Amino acid sequence: MAVPKRRTSRARQGNRRSHHHAKPPQVQYCPQCNEPVLPHRVCPSCGYYQGREAVPVKVEGK
Repeated sequence: MAVPKRRTSRARQGNRRSHHHAKPPQVQYCPQCNEPVLPHRVCPSCGYYQGREAVPVKVEGK
């Protein structure tokens, strides 16, 4: 059975784990209403996607 000959140093262990960090979500802003939106998704506040209305948004109130 294969067994490591030497202990893995902290530096080598850290280099291996350097890509395991969490990435923050990429936030863009809607050109219509300037609300934050995740990329490649319809804006939840105005319903626009790529310059055209994709989903009609219901107006609250009446």
